[in-house]
Amino acid sequence: MGKWFPWVYGIAMKPLERSRFKKIRTMLINKAVGRVLEIGSGSGVNFPYYRNVDQVDAIEPNPIMRELTLKYISRSHTQIRIFSAEAEKLPFDDNTFDSVVATLVFCTIPDPVKAFEEIQRVSKPGAKILLFEHVRMNHQPLAKMQDILTPLWRKACDGCHLNRDTLRLLGQTEIAINQVDYYYKGLFVTVEAINDK
Repeated sequence: MGKWFPWVYGIAMKPLERSRFKKIRTMLINKAVGRVLEIGSGSGVNFPYYRNVDQVDAIEPNPIMRELTLKYISRSHTQIRIFSAEAEKLPFDDNTFDSVVATLVFCTIPDPVKAFEEIQRVSKPGAKILLFEHVRMNHQPLAKMQDILTPLWRKACDGCHLNRDTLRLLGQTEIAINQVDYYYKGLFVTVEAINDK
């Protein structure tokens, strides 16, 4: 499933990206400023939404996803550079970025706490950290269903953890959460935070 996942994912997400997700991404990414790091850029779906930034350095470890970015780079209004890198080992100097964006990616990162530590390292003090993620739900029956489905889902969907509690993991870092907004009964969240180092 690994090599087919990017294509299947793109087809499955297309209806959501045309409606509610487009509004969420636009609202969140419009808050990015300066030099931006995007974690796990996937197919590049965020690239057209960057407007008031200097440049975007995007990491994506999946070569098929990087290949899919070409159509979105051509629609971008800013300079985009793609790097083959993992979130837990970012190839950038300390205090480089003014903003960090991650959308629907922390569910797949093998060591999310290490990734947050790396984000803190490479972003400037006070840098904006902007996340859009699906998370473990607070509603216990639905959370239990996420727990049951996750082992199979992970194998089929390129390592995606349906039940990852990204907000709790973020709380283990020195990143200060300013605002959390919930969507789809708490299945999806947007987070606005700052690097409080």
